[in-house]
Amino acid sequence: MGGGEGYRSVAYFVNWGIYGRKYFPQTIPADKLTHVLYAFGDNREDGEVVMTDPWSDVQIHYEGDSWNDQGNNLYGNLKQLNVLKKKNRNMKVLLSIGGWTYTNVQKHFDGPASTPQGRKKFANTCVQHIKNLGFDGIDLDWEYPQNPEQGQHLLLLLQEIRSAMDAYADKLASESDSRPHFVLSIAAPAGEQNYKNLPLGALARVLDFINLMCYDFTGSWETNSGHQANLYHSASCPTCTPFNINSVIDVYISQGVPSDKIVMGMPLYGRSFANTTGIGKPFQGVGEGSWEQGVWDFKALPQPGAQEHLDEEAGASYSYDNNTKSFVTYDTLPMALRKAHYIKQKHLGGAMWWELSGDRQDNGSIITNVVKELGGYDCGKLERSQNCIHYPDSQYDNMRAGFPNN
Repeated sequence: MGGGEGYRSVAYFVNWGIYGRKYFPQTIPADKLTHVLYAFGDNREDGEVVMTDPWSDVQIHYEGDSWNDQGNNLYGNLKQLNVLKKKNRNMKVLLSIGGWTYTNVQKHFDGPASTPQGRKKFANTCVQHIKNLGFDGIDLDWEYPQNPEQGQHLLLLLQEIRSAMDAYADKLASESDSRPHFVLSIAAPAGEQNYKNLPLGALARVLDFINLMCYDFTGSWETNSGHQANLYHSASCPTCTPFNINSVIDVYISQGVPSDKIVMGMPLYGRSFANTTGIGKPFQGVGEGSWEQGVWDFKALPQPGAQEHLDEEAGASYSYDNNTKSFVTYDTLPMALRKAHYIKQKHLGGAMWWELSGDRQDNGSIITNVVKELGGYDCGKLERSQNCIHYPDSQYDNMRAGFPNN
């Protein structure tokens, strides 16, 4: 098991998933997850962390929510997640801040992370969201620090957040019999051009775990079709594997990251390549997708007419349709189970998925089967640590009261 404490089972819940995807908090397989990453929070120029969709996050009334409650009360996804936490004490919920659009396109981390006052404001408002909304910690998704100086800024920001969360945990401990541990994690890159900017060993010391993004190795930006989440390099088809999981994990470990702090990210989606004769071949366009062009939910794969294949050398799976000349790279269920074996073999800290709405809801669920392979969702071999359900300083009356009617 990961470090003797058990494997983590981590998955992203996206706050926009309640719209077109119709994926609601009540659908989350809470008994199979140790951590849910609630995506995404954002931040202002001064570092203040903000929620991004008030309707989805704290306002929408779900079935069973009263319109006649007295006082100031929490609703939305976050009420439902806190109700799930009450029923599943091993499931922690972290606020995931950042993501591609906010940090890579809009560069929102760059300014506040670079100054002491910006980092302090960021950390203090992280704690405000923990207090008010019932989070068990913070996950940062900076995609990606552009140079070693920004990598150092990330480290300083995380140290500030850790200090602020610990101070609040101490305050709670002084008022009750127990001290919660607020969790701190990041999403980390698999590409050398990005991870070379990070002080990996120092980051690992301040973090509870690192979610390694072992996907999106290829896509529409390439010239040839390839594997997006392969375990190994393919010597027979180098263009098929521009990156590979095994070599990246070896680098992280060599730079001082304990293997049991590395949580291996897996995709619950596939990337497609159109008008191609097969793996490693040129393509034209990416075709349709579930919610965006060229990206299919796992539950929609394989597409009708496509045949699934295993690339043994690369440790990867895909589908190909001879008639439409469409290639899709994704983890089939057998491939996901093979990755579970790899996690055990390398003594890694567990598995992470982007993102929950892509999985099947039946016996073919990747999360259900991988968690079972890692040791069962009875928590027998999963990390076992209770979440926090005591938030006496929340601005919301029902949160302070512990949701007595749920």
